[in-house]
This record gives sequence, C-alpha cells and structure tokens, in this order.
Amino acid sequence: MKQLLVMLTMCCSVQLWAQPLGKGRYGDGPDSIAPVGVLKGLSDEQLMEVVQKQTFRFFWHGAHPNSGMALERSDTVLAEHYWDYINEAWDEPNFSKRPFGPDACAVGGTGFGIMSTVIAVERGWIGRDTAVRRLMQIADFLMNADCFHGIYPHFMDGRTGKAIAFDRLDDGADIVETSYLIMGFLVAREYFNRDTPREVYLRKRINTMWNVANWNWHTNGQPKLYWHWSPNNGFDMNFPVWGYNECLITYIMAASSKWHAISKDAYNGTWVGSQGFANGREYYGYKLPLGNYDKDKGGPLFFEQYTFQGIDPRGLKDSLGNDYFLQGKNHTLINRAYCIENPKKYKGYSDVCWGLTAGDSYKGYVAHSPENDKGVIQPTAAISSMPYTPKESMAAMRYFYEQLGDKVWKPYGFVDGFSLHHNWYAKAHLAIDQGPIVVMIENHRSGLIWKLFMNIPDIQNGLKRLGFSSPVMAGK
Repeated sequence: MKQLLVMLTMCCSVQLWAQPLGKGRYGDGPDSIAPVGVLKGLSDEQLMEVVQKQTFRFFWHGAHPNSGMALERSDTVLAEHYWDYINEAWDEPNFSKRPFGPDACAVGGTGFGIMSTVIAVERGWIGRDTAVRRLMQIADFLMNADCFHGIYPHFMDGRTGKAIAFDRLDDGADIVETSYLIMGFLVAREYFNRDTPREVYLRKRINTMWNVANWNWHTNGQPKLYWHWSPNNGFDMNFPVWGYNECLITYIMAASSKWHAISKDAYNGTWVGSQGFANGREYYGYKLPLGNYDKDKGGPLFFEQYTFQGIDPRGLKDSLGNDYFLQGKNHTLINRAYCIENPKKYKGYSDVCWGLTAGDSYKGYVAHSPENDKGVIQPTAAISSMPYTPKESMAAMRYFYEQLGDKVWKPYGFVDGFSLHHNWYAKAHLAIDQGPIVVMIENHRSGLIWKLFMNIPDIQNGLKRLGFSSPVMAGK
C-alpha cells in the first residue's frame, strides 16, 4: 500500500503524518485527501474547513471497499482476530462492547456520509463525477442488499449485503436508520441534478429507494410507528418510535412519502398526544420546551442534531407551538452549563470542554447526558451544535484541536470521546458521530444541506401534513 507523506505549505506550525491511504476504490489519485496535524494560528473559518475536511476522510478513505458504505466505526476488528476479540468482549459485563465484525456498515451513518459527500464536492475537496461514482456504488449495492418492505437494517455486511443482527429479535428492518439513509440520498438527488448519464442514473436509483420504502407498514395498524420489523419475528420487538428526539426525522420522512405515507394520526399517537415529552422547566436560566418529564436537562445532545442535519430548525414550529431552534439552542446551553457546574467534579470540564452525548466511553458505548454523566466528553456534541451555539461551539472545537491536540486529533478528525479525569482517549471514530460534525458545521457556514433538503416538495408536504410550519416552506 502506498504511503502518503503530507506536505502542507502554510505559514504556520504543522505536525505531519505519514498516513496509509484507504483500500477503497478512490483511496488514491487526484481526489485523495491528505490528513494534517495540528495547525497553529488558524482563523475560525480555516479551523472549520480543516475539521470538516479531515472528518470527511472517515467516509471517503475509510469507507467499506466493496459497498462504499460507511463502516460502523473505524476500529473494526480484523477478521483473523475477530473471534479472540468476541471472546474477550463477551467476558465483560457490558454487552455494548460486542463488536459486529470487520464488514459492519452503518445504514444511518451512510446517510450522514452521503450528505458529507455533497459538502465535499461543494467545497472542492473531491471531484463531482468521482463523488457521483461513489454514490452510485453505494446505491447499486443497496439495490441488492437485504431490505424489508423497502426498509433497511441497522447494520449491514458490506461484502454480502446481509443484515447483521443487533440481537435475537432485531434482525430485520430498522425504520429510524433507514430515515437517516434516505434523508442523505434525497439531499444527493437534489444536489446532483445535471443531465449527465451518471447523475440521471443516480437519481433513478434514489427514486426507486424512496418510492418503495413502506413507512406505513411500520404502523402495524396502530396510531404510531414501530422501530423494528423482522421476517423471523415480525413486530415482536414492540418498540414504538415516540417521535421527538433523534426519531423526529423518521416521522417526517414517513409523512413525506408519495406512495406509503403515514397519516397524521400515527404522529398524533406518539409524544404529540401526550405530556411525556413536554417539559417547559428552566435549567440554569434556559427554558427547555421538550424533554422527558421524568428526566432533567434534556438528555444527550444528539437529540438536537440527527434530525436537523436536513430539517432546518430556524423558525420551525409544530402544531403545539414548540420552537425547534429554541429547543436545540437551549438544550445545548443547558448541557454546557451543566458541564461548567460540574457537580461530580470531573477533571477537565469547563466552558470550553463540554458536550455530553452518546458515544464511546471507558465503560463501552454510553448515552452520556447530565443524567448519565461518566466524565466523558464527546467532541461531536459541542461541534455539531454549531448552528445553535456558534460562539460556544467554536471555543470548544478550538480547545479540542489546539490544547488537546494529537491526543484527540487523528487522520479521521477527532476521536469519538475522551475523559481527562480518567486519562482515557478513544481509539475509534463512529459514523453516526463523524457525520454530524461535517454537516452541522456546513449548515452553520452556508446552510447548504438545509437549503437542499427543505427545497424538496415531498418533504414540505410531509411537514405540512404533520402540522409543522417554517419560513422556508413554499407558501410561507
């Protein structure tokens, strides 16, 4: 494998890596992206560019070589050591350490990577036609992969296209992960709109996936969506998708379908029709409109990030009058204020070292939040909040980059998590955490992904069907 010695001519200090290129189809040549070390003296715009571009490498150079999809994580276990790792992991009490194998691809993370690929073309990091060929590779692979009533599984083998079971019951369709995937593809369909043979072909592939996805099947005849369906177990998981949090996009996608849309009754049958997610209390002087009534301070920050990579929260309101930009901003500021207060006295927490969300921990994969604080900071939490809290997020990103440096800054961007208190630094990058960094920084910089996604007539119709209003929707 070729080795790349990074040469960067900038009037600033730079640490260089000799980094092997990925094994994917586009790991070499004019569209390869060289990793860089910690650069001193960057402006805010330069720092955002460096962080976005290097994080995008996870999806470009780190993609599965056969499918082109995003690997679940960067430290997938090599096949020859896989069973040793499984035996070691299963000896641990924390089941979340169980690996899913060297070919495990993340369906939702791939959707995030697709949006990142659009950004990479717009920013000039890679060529347009090269990007289209990568997306064609992914789309062609998915056309022959496991799919259940048009809905894909959570994890998929990037060699075979077979579903990778999450557990005994969860071995089939995952409607939430599929909503992330198709959100990404619809953004790509909107962006790659030229009448060239490849772009026409890609759009046809995307239309097929969008048209056949049977969202309504996942109501199981009830006024709500169910997260999982299995050809072996049916709806035995019995896990309703309640709507607000990371799943709001799932209801929007399901209501936006031309051929298999859910009714508004299915949406009203979830948190909208109950008080379970209404909050209205103040924390640290910030009012939180939504969040579990029995839990304080809003939960992990990915609640405000996954859906709003595509959905523009600015001025977005639902039929109950909830303001989603205010929700995202205040939830983020509450999360930051909690870290500043630092009631558990963890080393390192401060006004520039904050951000609790789901991710890797010294205890395995943990949904960190003020209610479940283990002393672990996820860089994606603060950075992906950039549209809500630009000043605070920029300060945190600069601290991670300049002060923690190569402890957390690697060839695929920031590692997934760290704990100064426990002197622990993650070794891996996760698709579902890397993607929002690229996308949400871009939404702060240019609003690109918001503009593309919110311009889609189907999405506008779905939002209206569910009772949402937004200043960027047609007729508003």
